[in-house]
Amino acid sequence: MASEQMADGHDGAAAEPAARPLDAIDRDILNMLLKDGRASIRSVAERVHVSRANAYARINRLVEDGVIRGFGARVNHERAGQGASAYITLKIVQNSWRTVRDQLRRLPEASHIALVSGDFDVLILVHTRDNRALRELVLTKLQAIPEVLSSRTLLVFEEEDLEPDA
Repeated sequence: MASEQMADGHDGAAAEPAARPLDAIDRDILNMLLKDGRASIRSVAERVHVSRANAYARINRLVEDGVIRGFGARVNHERAGQGASAYITLKIVQNSWRTVRDQLRRLPEASHIALVSGDFDVLILVHTRDNRALRELVLTKLQAIPEVLSSRTLLVFEEEDLEPDA
């Protein structure tokens, strides 16, 4: 795997403080917000049986602790004019993850980027207008990154967002 890990398993970056443990109420709040990120504080409080002030404080703590990284919409990419989706795997030059990651973050087509172990180093989920745009992305953008040694494209024929358990 092409990674920048030191012998002790850490990547040399400053360690994040340990997250506070989540209790059952925190997990219920997370599940509710996963289903409806626009849920009101009042509805969250009623659902988990706490005061509005308590629900507000818990959500703020989950955000401050980095448990909740943001709020967003789940998009039907096909209806949004992005009819081609693919997972792209990359093999990259050893110890180049941060450089490659910074370049991949600038790709508007990329919706998920991960450093992984196994037969390849990086996994990217992309959504493009059509197969021609996907081909252009792979051949002119990804393969132009000097640290990318090879790529493989896996077309997505159908995808489903999974709902968290109720």
